[in-house]
Amino acid sequence: MSYFLARRLGGFLLTLLAVSVIVFAVMNVLPGDPALTILGIESTEDARAALRERLGLDAPLAQRYLDWVAGALRGDFGQSYSFGVPVSELISERLPLTLSLAASGMALTVLLALTLGIAAASRHGRVGDWAIMLFSQLGIAIPAFWLSMLLVLLFAVKLRWLPPGGFPGWGEPAAALKSLVLPTVALALVQSAVLARVTRSSALEVMRLDFVRTARASGLSRRRILWRHVLPNALIPVVTIVGLQFAGLVTGTIVIENVFYLPGLGRLLFQSIANRDLITVQALVMLFATIVVAANFLVDLAYLAIDPRLRSQKA
Repeated sequence: MSYFLARRLGGFLLTLLAVSVIVFAVMNVLPGDPALTILGIESTEDARAALRERLGLDAPLAQRYLDWVAGALRGDFGQSYSFGVPVSELISERLPLTLSLAASGMALTVLLALTLGIAAASRHGRVGDWAIMLFSQLGIAIPAFWLSMLLVLLFAVKLRWLPPGGFPGWGEPAAALKSLVLPTVALALVQSAVLARVTRSSALEVMRLDFVRTARASGLSRRRILWRHVLPNALIPVVTIVGLQFAGLVTGTIVIENVFYLPGLGRLLFQSIANRDLITVQALVMLFATIVVAANFLVDLAYLAIDPRLRSQKA
């Protein structure tokens, strides 16, 4: 087990290092002058040069990278060009909303996918199986932003059950949770369609194994066999997809937050791109990449709990 953890941790750290190099390099080869963006076209060259010196933009690229990494490890991503406040302050204000949306979307995704996937596997080749697979195919085909607009038209405009967008803040818990219902459903319906198909396929493979036939011969109920014997043994491919989907949900909030006007990291990223606030864009891209890598690392750790063979792995 220690070898498995050490190898995964090493891969996690090396991946983050490679991502940081790529993100910094891409952000710094983009055309444009941050000093010109901040001061405007009417500014003088002397003023722009002074600003570049104050921001450290005149330092060698390697030195700037090392300073950026050192600052990021301390939680200091620099000063936002367009908002005029530390980038870490912007992130700390908006991160809870993005993570709340991603977590609620993931919880609903897993609930729907496991229920539908197991139900489809238990009714393999029958009407229920075909209906669930049709639903999943539609879910895969429909873009999340288009589904979001349909949900707004139905539940906000026509039925007036839920707000069409905006976020009142966590100071009003009931209104805040209500404003997250439609974005959560829009994220979960698309993602659960993929996960339901994976769950069904994995469960069907397990149901063909000898120990399941033995459990049936022992007189166990179908429900007990499905949930106590089939599902635990079908979880490894499911957990893999769950990890990838959580990363997808976090990055998917970039679009959803703009559709529903939610003040999360996704909306901040769009605003920063529009304002050519490269220091904020750089920090946000690195943060999203870290979340994606961390989600995959946590999936590897989840394998230890699911697969006992990994816990006894020596090399």
